[in-house]
This record gives sequence, structure tokens and C-alpha cells, in this order.
Amino acid sequence: MMEIPLSWYLSLSGVLFSIGVMGVLFRSNLIVILMSVELMLNAVNLTLVAFSQYLGDVSGQILVIFVMSVAAAEAAIGLALVIAIFRNKLTVDINNINLFKH
Repeated sequence: MMEIPLSWYLSLSGVLFSIGVMGVLFRSNLIVILMSVELMLNAVNLTLVAFSQYLGDVSGQILVIFVMSVAAAEAAIGLALVIAIFRNKLTVDINNINLFKH
């Protein structure tokens, strides 16, 4: 059976991470920004799993489980903050949100 080269995994991970960075930098919707951060974390997870498989070591895959748990906590806390901000400001557009003014 033919194996997929490591460079393909790294290329896909680089593309996913770049899309996530562009989403964080150029979008103004708070939910889209949180999804872009999750996309960047998943790109890092893909890289960790690819190198772990390539080197024949499971420590990268164990680290992925920790990264996924941190990403889940980040998503829960981030979504709770977005809901709290939406209830007060009635928008999730970061250009319209100013938390320092009453």
C-alpha cells in the first residue's frame, strides 16, 4: 500500500494554519475569530500527529490529546464570553464592541 509523504501533511497543516491566521486578522465577527483559532489549533494537531507517525513515537499523539482538551476549554469559555457580550451589546462585531464605555 502506498503511504502519503510527510510533506503533504505538513503542507495541509500550513494551509490550514494560514487560513486560521487570515480569519483572525481580517474578520470582525467574534464567532468566526474563535473558529479560526480552533482551525489553527487543529493545524498544529495535524503536524504533531504527522511527526509522531513519521518518527514512530506516540508522545506527539499524547500531546494532541492535551491540546484538544485545552481547545475544548477555550471554546467553552470563549463562547460563554461571546454570549455575555452579545446579551449586553446585542452584537458580536468586534468593531462595534467597546467594553470600556458604559
